[in-house]
This record gives sequence, structure tokens and C-alpha cells, in this order.
Amino acid sequence: MYVRFLGIFCLVLIISISSFAEDSEKIKPRVLGDDIKVYQSPGEDEEFSLSEEFVEPTGAITLRHALSLALYNNPGLRAFSWEVRAREAQALQAGLPPNPEISFEVEDFGGTGSVEGFDGTETTILLSQLIPLGGKLSKRKKVSSLNTNLAIWDYESQRINVLTQTTLSYIKVLAAQEEYKLELKLVELAQKVHSVVSERARAGEISPIQEKMSQVALSGTKIKLEQSRRELEASKRILTSMWNGTEPKFNVAEGNLYSISPIPTYESLSALLSDNPEIARWSSEIEQRRATIKLEKANAIPDPFISGGYRHISERNDNAFVVGLSIPIPVLNRNQGAIAEARRRLNKAVEQQQSAETLANRALAEAYENLSASYDEAMILKDTVLPEAESAYELIFEGYREGEFPLLNVLVAQKAIFNAKLQYIEALLLYHSSVANVERLTATPLEEIQKYRGDEIPAAEDKTGSKKDEDKRENINE
Repeated sequence: MYVRFLGIFCLVLIISISSFAEDSEKIKPRVLGDDIKVYQSPGEDEEFSLSEEFVEPTGAITLRHALSLALYNNPGLRAFSWEVRAREAQALQAGLPPNPEISFEVEDFGGTGSVEGFDGTETTILLSQLIPLGGKLSKRKKVSSLNTNLAIWDYESQRINVLTQTTLSYIKVLAAQEEYKLELKLVELAQKVHSVVSERARAGEISPIQEKMSQVALSGTKIKLEQSRRELEASKRILTSMWNGTEPKFNVAEGNLYSISPIPTYESLSALLSDNPEIARWSSEIEQRRATIKLEKANAIPDPFISGGYRHISERNDNAFVVGLSIPIPVLNRNQGAIAEARRRLNKAVEQQQSAETLANRALAEAYENLSASYDEAMILKDTVLPEAESAYELIFEGYREGEFPLLNVLVAQKAIFNAKLQYIEALLLYHSSVANVERLTATPLEEIQKYRGDEIPAAEDKTGSKKDEDKRENINE
């Protein structure tokens, strides 16, 4: 009889606290650079280390190597990974039912008469359990699971931000390297001009004042060369800081800054905005707010507290069962405030989703405008301005050697070609930076986006002296 009672009691408990699972679907974020290894926070049984030793890159470094270092060692990204782990533990805790309680009571002892001493005691052993009704456990677990999804989306947003910032820093290093090379060529050019001027001045063909002018121009180019060297070192330090490094130990960043390709249409890019984690997260956010409303409605249902056990009456040496039931009466508190709050937060999430989409479209429009403008500028400089400036300088310099043009014309032509090449590098820097920003907004590599025309578009050739492989298309990501 006792066994039958306990069996029935346990069955009631199981049926009461169990409910159908409401787990949310596991998200599969589509992110940029998903083939690059990232830091994963250790599990419960793994030893945690605050920092791991890694070897700073030396010699030549590639963009992929820089991205790997940043995604694995960036402290901000590592912190986000721990938040995901914490949310997973929170979801585990939310699905656990309340613990049963066991109590022991002794009554009617230490009195007078028939209850003197322990002769008339009643001993009761009770097993009590709070019964969550309305599917509270499953609803609470679903809310926590959606909170985990939100943490994953936030992690992916941070991941793409680190990826983009590292790419932008790498591009700046490439541009700084090219500017430094350009300054070196300018110094060589100024030295060549100074040598010719000095030779003619010693021969008495021109005034010594022109020699001093060429010397001033040469000194100015050397000063700019030193400034360019410092800017290059500074850009290397910024890149190194992306993987929590201190001093750059690599010598050169490899990559072809001069490789550009025609851009896809704005419509093809705009269609991919939904892949951006900052946009995609709002679907989970709204689902989480709706799940919270269901949970708060379930919380309005009072949870009974049932108990059952065994009682021994010492005076008659009898045994008996004890059953109890306690139910809160929802008169004053029906959880109406929490339900109203959850509904209003859902409305807020819908508005925030629209705001996020508006901001993303605005950012894409700006990035696309910069991309289009920088591409057009780079193509004009490469195809028209630079060839004409180089041709003009060669003609003027030869004419100066033959006495047809004054030194001022040579210096002006020299400055013009330098400014054109510098403008070309800046246009390429803006182009590749705009590509990185567009890829951040669409969460998709630009080369994977469907081109606005079916045939393969060849990359622009470099006419500034860098080598190109005609059989293989190179780009900055290689």
C-alpha cells in the first residue's frame, strides 16, 4: 500500500512538471570569413587560461594570416565568446524543475498529562513539491535559448567588425608601403634632376641659383620620405594591435593594392543586407520578445504546492498518510504589469528592427557611393592621368637637358606626376576600404556576389610598375 501511494505521487509529479518542448531552432549565421579559425572559449572541464602565447609574425605577412591572428587573439572577440557560454549555461539552468523538499515534524511532546515526555508524540515525514503549471519550464527554457541565439548574433557582429577593422588596417599598411616606395622613387628622381642641374651649373650653362633650387627640392623629398616611413611604421602598429600585439615584427605586408574589379549593382548588394548579423538578429529578438509574453502569461497562473508523507502516532502506535495542497489565490497580483511590459518591449523591438534596416540601407548607400567614386577615379587616373603626366615629364626633362625649358617646368612636372601617383594610391585605398565596408554590411565576400553581367570581368592591370600575372587574377585577399 505504501509503495502504491508513493508510485502514484511520483507519477503525478512527473505529469505535472513536464510539458512539450518549445526549443527554438538553432541559428546558422552566415558570416564573412567563416573559413578562418576563431577562438572558442573552453568548456566546463577545460582549464581556462587568461592569455595564450603566440608567435608574432615575422618576415612577410598575408591578409589571411593577419585575419587569423586577429580572430583568434582579439580580446574583445574572446570576451564575446564567453558571453555565449554564459547564455548556454543560463538556458540549462532555466530548464531545470524546482527541487522537492523533505521535512520532518514532531508534535505533542514535552507537555503535561497525556503528552508528557514523548509518550504522545506525532511524527510526520513530508515530501513536498512546487508544481509549475502553464508550461513555465519549457517557456522559460525557450526564452533562455533565444537569449543564447542573440548572444551568438552579437558574437558574429563583433566577429565581422574585427574582420573588417583588421582588413582596413591591412589595406592601410599596403597603401603606406606603396606611398613609401613612391617617395623613394621621388627622391631618386629629385637626385637625378639635381645631378643634371649641378652638371650644367658647373659648366656655366645655367645660374647657380637653379642648383640651389634643385637642392631645396631634393631636401624636401627626403623629409617627405622620412614622414612616409613613420606613417608606415604607425600603420603596422595599428595592424598589430588587432591581434593584441605590441610591436610589429613583420617586415612587409603582401598583397596587390592595384588589383581592382568592376563593382556589382547596388540591387544585388542590397538584397544581401538581411545576411548582416546586425539585421538578422532582430528576427531572434522579436521571437524572444514574443516568447517572453507567453512566459509572463504563464507566470500569471498560480503554481500549487503539494505535499505527501507519513505520520506515526506514538500514543496509539498507529500510522497514517498525510496529503497537503497549497494554491495561491491570484487576486491582487495577476502579473499584469510584467505582461504589459513584455508586450511593450515587443513593440519596441519591431521599431528597432525597422531602425536597424534603415541605418543599414543608409550605410550601404554611402559605402556603395564611395566604392563607385573610388573605382571611377582609380580607372581615370590609371588610364588617362598617369600616362599623360609621365609622358609630359619625360618630354619636359629632355627639353630641359637640351636647354629648351627652365628648371621650374621640370619641378612642376615632377610634382604633378608625384601628386597623380599619390592620388592614385589614395583612390585605391578608398576603393579597397569601401569593398571591406560593403562586405561587412552584406556579410558576404564581394567576389561571391553575382556580377551584374554574366561574363568574367578581368582585374584592372597595374601600370605603375608592379608585376602582374597574366594567367592568374590576383586580388588583395590572396
